Amino acid sequence: MDSEDRPSGDQPAPGDATLPPELAEAARTLFGDRLDLAAAYAELLATDGVVRGLIGPRETPRLWDRHLLNCAAMAERIPEGASLIDVGSGAGLPGLVLAIARPDLTVTLVEPLARRTSFLIEAVQQLGLTKSVRVFRGRAEEAAVGSRDRAPLTADIVTARAVAPLDRLAGWCLPLAVPGGRLVALKGASAAEEIAEHTAAVAKLGGGEPELHRCGVDVIDPPATVIEVVRERVIGPAKKKGPKRSRGGRRRGAQGRDR
Repeated sequence: MDSEDRPSGDQPAPGDATLPPELAEAARTLFGDRLDLAAAYAELLATDGVVRGLIGPRETPRLWDRHLLNCAAMAERIPEGASLIDVGSGAGLPGLVLAIARPDLTVTLVEPLARRTSFLIEAVQQLGLTKSVRVFRGRAEEAAVGSRDRAPLTADIVTARAVAPLDRLAGWCLPLAVPGGRLVALKGASAAEEIAEHTAAVAKLGGGEPELHRCGVDVIDPPATVIEVVRERVIGPAKKKGPKRSRGGRRRGAQGRDR
């Protein structure tokens, strides 16, 4: 979540992240006894997050309603004790928020950019979440395939927020979900249109029919809009096509090679 440059001389203040009184009840409902931890994270976003260009300065007065509460509402779609991978985590939205709201979760934050992963690592340490949260620097595709010294990453739930349209998002996220696991994507007003447009593409990627859910009904207004996709089938990598053969059986372009 990149921001515009902060005007010179306009230094962020922790007060920018103060929980508005009208949102206090919703925050207590969503974060419970970890509300103080959520407030500490909001302060990090409003200070270091702004200085490092991860949060726009105009977003700081809206941190709670537009970002923290919206992300925390997704927790109702995540089963108890689940493992979770957050793709394109940026400043930790929604992955770090969910780790705060749900201490039963095991969370991996996947982010390719160094300045963002540095912030995430420091935030995890400062918030005391090192036992339940880890940070992976790399793209979703890299996380899914693994390497010589690292197994592929997989989880019960894969989350994302404001990363890409549903077809591309499914291509990145579904390989990270275990079979039967789910992509849970936080979306905006165009969620229904995305489902209508990309359902066929999602099916080709091994996903079930996308479902739209409203999270935080009667808690936040408006509720958070989420699209869920179950990984129903494991789709292997596309096979490389070999050279075409002519009707006589000889490969095209091979004339004269056997002379």
